[in-house]
Amino acid sequence: MKPTVRMLFVVVTLATVTTTTVAQQPAAPSSSPRIYNTVKTKLREGKQVVGGTVLVPDPEIYCTMASSGFDFVWIEMQHSPLTYQDVAHMIAACRTATAIPFIRVPDATEGDIQKAVDIGALGIIVPMVDTLEKIQNAVKFAKYPPVGRRSQGNGQYGMLWGNDYRQTANDNVMIVAMIENPPGVEIADKIAAVPGVDVVFVASTDLGSFSGFRQGDARYEALATRIFDAVTKAGLKVGGPVAWKDTRKGYSFFQAAGDTALLRNGIRAELGGGQPAASTAPRGVAPIEGNEK
Repeated sequence: MKPTVRMLFVVVTLATVTTTTVAQQPAAPSSSPRIYNTVKTKLREGKQVVGGTVLVPDPEIYCTMASSGFDFVWIEMQHSPLTYQDVAHMIAACRTATAIPFIRVPDATEGDIQKAVDIGALGIIVPMVDTLEKIQNAVKFAKYPPVGRRSQGNGQYGMLWGNDYRQTANDNVMIVAMIENPPGVEIADKIAAVPGVDVVFVASTDLGSFSGFRQGDARYEALATRIFDAVTKAGLKVGGPVAWKDTRKGYSFFQAAGDTALLRNGIRAELGGGQPAASTAPRGVAPIEGNEK
């Protein structure tokens, strides 16, 4: 073989081997994962977010709530008869809505959380967090390996969030831990330190119910302050009722009124010349759940 031909053969062979080797290597993980959970984006930008609460199993009501300006929809499955089939239909019926679906699950069980994320929730709200195991389980069941142990299965998540959902879900699914009683307050710093938790929510009326103190009482405020200080020190966001939105500094994630309450206020405004019925609670005090009139 002539020297020129031999050199050409070597160059072509090396190029072929290099191309094959590169093609067989797995793609490097993206340094900037695709984020479609706009609640997460807004919180990172230092903005406040508000979610309206849905308890009625009606896709039209859900779509109205999800398309009316809320940042997210708080889908209430702890204190409502909503089923996962109901909620799956509601989310699918309004897949282009601007509000992100968050589900308050009945409990931090593998089945509840797996169903919630499979039907498209990008936020898991965990009630009554007063043990570390509970919130650790929530993270574990909501995240795919290697972060957690969420299994792959059927779901409508791909239809909602794209074909790369499996690769991007861990960066988009948020975990919200609700502290509702004094035992939860005692471990607020440990809850906030659990990797994967994004928001710690001060459940205003239940905190009063379990502690026996009312909002404004120094003992109640000491509990709320202890949660706030622990969470902000950990660099996480703090949530609370929408009544606290403009009255307590440093809070950024809020639960607003439910669908039926908003409908009631809308009817009263319509019949009363444009003004809804005035709240009986003082400014900055969240009404007691179940007592809205």
